[in-house]
Amino acid sequence: MDVLNALQSELAASTGRLLSTVAGLSDADLAEPSRLPGWTRGHLITHVARNADSLVNLVDWARTGVETPQYPSVAARDADIAAGASRPVKEQLADLEESSARLAAAFRDMPAAAWSAMVSGMQPPPHPAWYLLVRRVRETEIHHVDLGAGYDCSDWPEPFVRRELHDAMVSWSRELSTVSEIVVEEVKDGDKHRQVWRDLGSGPVVQGDARTLLAWVTGRSAGAGLRVMREGDTGNRPAAGPLPSPPPWSALPTASSLPATPPEEYP
Repeated sequence: MDVLNALQSELAASTGRLLSTVAGLSDADLAEPSRLPGWTRGHLITHVARNADSLVNLVDWARTGVETPQYPSVAARDADIAAGASRPVKEQLADLEESSARLAAAFRDMPAAAWSAMVSGMQPPPHPAWYLLVRRVRETEIHHVDLGAGYDCSDWPEPFVRRELHDAMVSWSRELSTVSEIVVEEVKDGDKHRQVWRDLGSGPVVQGDARTLLAWVTGRSAGAGLRVMREGDTGNRPAAGPLPSPPPWSALPTASSLPATPPEEYP
């Protein structure tokens, strides 16, 4: 299975899980705060629906070659979210289903050559159109957690965790960094696996499993279970102090140096 088929299958499953959660909410639940400051669950669900429509714009750009912005403006995006936030759950669910289906159809109908076309979202840098699939899975998985409705970081699928931690590391803001290294250490099938991301900036070393690190990097957890060590520590010395805050996740751009042609797998 190539990356396009794999990501579309992953997106379909992710969307299905999100729709199932929303279907179980009441109108009163939607009026409750989400985990994002200043947004109710209604704001968040509307945002995910409008994000699907915005990515259809970028798919159209890739397919036709006519530059089409993701959103008309930040103000227009925010106005659409505010306008839709207070709708009853029945309308919200239908909107999310329909917008997600439109995007899935747009992805399915993409000509092969169009996947390599360069497009640009609201933040630079530009990226090949196949990466829109990665972005949409990120949107559904991260914001599913943000709903605060029973789906948590522990529910993230393994491929999503591996890919998103990779992209966060290759996009790491060294100017805003509070750590020098991040060490991913896990046991899989009885074998210990270790990966070290070096030269991230100044500060201590943070070590843990990929899932806990991703939750911390994206600001979706306080990082309970992560270890803080001094640079060069072999693990025998005491912790090097409290866990620092990571750079703002919103400051991490799209992964750079992406292959233009859809790869066999990513990362």
